[in-house]
Amino acid sequence: MKKVFSLILALGLIASLTACGGGNASGNETGDSAPAASTAKLRFVTGGESGTYYAFGSVIAQHATNNTDVSVTGLVGNGSKSNVEELADGNAELAFCQSDVMAYAYNGTNLFENPIDCFSTVAALYMEDVQIVTTDPSIKTVADLAGKNVSVGAAGSGVYFNAVDILSAYGLGDLDADGKFTKINATYQSFGDSADSLKDGKIDAAFIVAGAPTTAIMDLSTTKAAYLVSLDDAHIDELLAASPYYTKHVIPAGTYNGQDEDVTTVAVGAVILARDDVSEDAIYALTADIFDNAPDLISSHAKYGELSTEFGASITSVPYHPGAAKYFAEKGFDVATK
Repeated sequence: MKKVFSLILALGLIASLTACGGGNASGNETGDSAPAASTAKLRFVTGGESGTYYAFGSVIAQHATNNTDVSVTGLVGNGSKSNVEELADGNAELAFCQSDVMAYAYNGTNLFENPIDCFSTVAALYMEDVQIVTTDPSIKTVADLAGKNVSVGAAGSGVYFNAVDILSAYGLGDLDADGKFTKINATYQSFGDSADSLKDGKIDAAFIVAGAPTTAIMDLSTTKAAYLVSLDDAHIDELLAASPYYTKHVIPAGTYNGQDEDVTTVAVGAVILARDDVSEDAIYALTADIFDNAPDLISSHAKYGELSTEFGASITSVPYHPGAAKYFAEKGFDVATK
């Protein structure tokens, strides 16, 4: 059953996120000892219903529930920042998060006033493309967004940070004293709402950071001509120098309806996180279920075809959960733990 967690946090409460709140993180109601994996019931906060986090996360949750001793419930989420806060508040045991945002949270930078260090890495799964979509064929470069109405992602999402980085590389990322963009007219919308606004002509472009193809863009491109904006090599090089957590990435032609050419952009990693107090057995079982069965599950979700244990073990900014570390060690990859 889908549940929406939507936290409206006063700024004065941000400091309280430096420690995890209580919760039945390992399916152990008494808290006396770590339970066996057979008793683990894990809540997995993913993303909005029009994004890859939700679609892929729901498939991961269902397969683990049906084929392991761990019961995983997929939940709708409100973006990477919000997902980390759900872990901190004990409202979920697992979460999807962008690789850049989890580092911000762990180190207490950007929108995180203090470090949140009560979570660990489970695995990196795939690359999330920074996709700038428009229905205006005259918008051919990021520079063309000047003065336009642009969705920069939902409040509390990692998309906002990506939009700031890319717009700044093109000289459009200036913010006033209230944190509002001065060179674009910014709105803050989910993927689905952004697609609807593009359909209705309410905005000119939207930043959508997700694995391609993304449901929101697919739906948009079937009802209206849509275009992805490429980044040029000079600005990509500048961006990578300033923000090394990005990777240059190409969205192949034909990914979306009407996309006749490759689109060059940058990407961050899509990572599953777990609260530290989830049992080692439970996280080992989940990690093994994801990777060992990936080749046979591509028909369930295309992202399974992008998984590899090498990429899964590639995160260095946040230590791994002991259960995940055990799995990757068996596959020949040593990862750092707390």
